[in-house]
Amino acid sequence: MSASGDPIVVLQAHPYLNHSRANRALADAIAGLPGVEVRALYDLYPDFAIDVEAEQDALNRASVVVWQHPIFWYTAPSLLKLWFEKVLTAGWAYGPGGEALRGKRCLWVVTTGGDESDYTPAGVHQHVFDMFASVVRQTAQFCGMIWLEPLVVHGAPRLDDTTLQAFGVRYRAYLTALHAREMQADA
Repeated sequence: MSASGDPIVVLQAHPYLNHSRANRALADAIAGLPGVEVRALYDLYPDFAIDVEAEQDALNRASVVVWQHPIFWYTAPSLLKLWFEKVLTAGWAYGPGGEALRGKRCLWVVTTGGDESDYTPAGVHQHVFDMFASVVRQTAQFCGMIWLEPLVVHGAPRLDDTTLQAFGVRYRAYLTALHAREMQADA
């Protein structure tokens, strides 16, 4: 765990969180969770003027980084992509001297509009979902982070409230377990 602060930093990146039942359910499920700092990027940076120092400080305090967002055109929403470009800089996140994220765990929590069957060679997207995950996974691994098994919520717009709530419970439990692990490792 980091020397001080929250061991888990969640970067939520949904431009229309109030219109997303799935991402809102996930956000609500972890709200107020001890040891978790939630950074709602679209609330923090509606003008896309990212405070790089503040973001890097948050990451320095963390031992687990969570990227939570919907899939937009097979990748992250634009503000999170800009966040990657501005925050994950050479000499800090990767390359010579870029050790800030090395050994930190990275969890990807993502929602899709398509059903799991849409992500097959015969499906509308013509590829398994892992083909689209590879870009985000490689971003984490390029920075020396440890990639954790993602939490993927397929077919989010069509899921009933009970199913969304179950994903929220699973998400909360996952972060609670990660936090407990960090506290134990730090003891």
